[in-house]
Amino acid sequence: MVDEPPRLSDFDDRFEDPSKDPLFNFDDNPSHTHIFNRKELLKVGHVPESARIVGRDDEIEAVAAELRPIVQDQPPNNVMIYGKTGTGKSLVARHVTERAKRAAEAQGASVGMVYVDCAQHNTQTRVARSITRTVNSPDITGFDIPRSGIGSGEYYDYLWDILDQRYNAVVIILDEVDRLENDDVLMQLSRARESGKADCHLGIIAISNKIEYHNELNERVKSSLREEEFVFQPYDANQLREIMNHRRDAFHDSVITDDVIPLTAAFAAQEHGDARKAIEILRHAGELAERQNADRIREEHVRDAQEWAEIDRFEELLRGSTTQVKFILYALALLTENNTDDEFSTSHIYDHYTEIANTLGTKTLSEHRVYELLKEQAFLGVIESTRTGGGRGQGSYLEHRLVQDTDIVLKSVLRDSQLEKLK
Repeated sequence: MVDEPPRLSDFDDRFEDPSKDPLFNFDDNPSHTHIFNRKELLKVGHVPESARIVGRDDEIEAVAAELRPIVQDQPPNNVMIYGKTGTGKSLVARHVTERAKRAAEAQGASVGMVYVDCAQHNTQTRVARSITRTVNSPDITGFDIPRSGIGSGEYYDYLWDILDQRYNAVVIILDEVDRLENDDVLMQLSRARESGKADCHLGIIAISNKIEYHNELNERVKSSLREEEFVFQPYDANQLREIMNHRRDAFHDSVITDDVIPLTAAFAAQEHGDARKAIEILRHAGELAERQNADRIREEHVRDAQEWAEIDRFEELLRGSTTQVKFILYALALLTENNTDDEFSTSHIYDHYTEIANTLGTKTLSEHRVYELLKEQAFLGVIESTRTGGGRGQGSYLEHRLVQDTDIVLKSVLRDSQLEKLK
């Protein structure tokens, strides 16, 4: 009779002290290497202390000048920050806002700070709910804000009451503001005090990767925002190396070989000086080394981590996208992989998309809907779409191409459980 393998519940009974479970206790495991010391320094969204922020002194001072009035209980100026991914836009906005908040509170003012990721909260109702629930303190206001069941108007009603009860000023950071379905949120927030809805001073910091975003705003929104605009330039290779050297203590001493940081900086510099990407590659390299029980992070870990980070970044772009969008991108990736051309018409992509959907037994969208979704992905920077002439009698049409490497797109979209059958 063959012995059955131990079940997880057996381990629960065997180890009275859960901290001694060898599945998760590394301290007593001599084969396990310790790579990370303060891993939080390499997490996306972590806001480090001033000494760790590199190459953004002028930008910090410029944004601070617009928020400085709240320290004297005056209305701050609205700010629009543009720049490519990984140029420190969100980092500077959150860092400066937190410092302004502390400075104002030291003067006896009550100041709130709200950060909204508009890639995730992309409708007016979702944004209004996120802001309202963030600034609310039920013990003070007596409001129990529901997560669902009410519309944006009711959330705003709660919000104006909460602001007047609790705050002298609130700064609202709208990250990836171009992902919003419309600009109604900006209208509501920028006119709240002027229209008599709230006495609290409201400041808006809107952040976008697309410098043309301002031109797409409603004229009334532009008029009410009256924002100051700043463009953040990409980091150069030297700044990227300095940024990562300021995060060395994320690791234990001497675990990084000399070539790791220069190679990581070089990879990130190729992608318009993306500091976020550099930090992600460094973190992934450490995780790979740890999983392999390597004693140090070496060049090969960085090279493997670079591809891993590319896939993660592409998945970040696709965050919130439907499986149907991934079917369409998968079709475009296959066309690119199997042809010498890299640009394809909507109808060509649609034919391959329907084959994929039929293979998986899922419903297919209309060609017009696929066309609209391709345009949406072009707006988000996932693909590029260009209009071309089709020759005599054929008119013009859009051709689409992937921005990212084909292998990265395929590996990313195939992580979707509904596409796993295609592997």
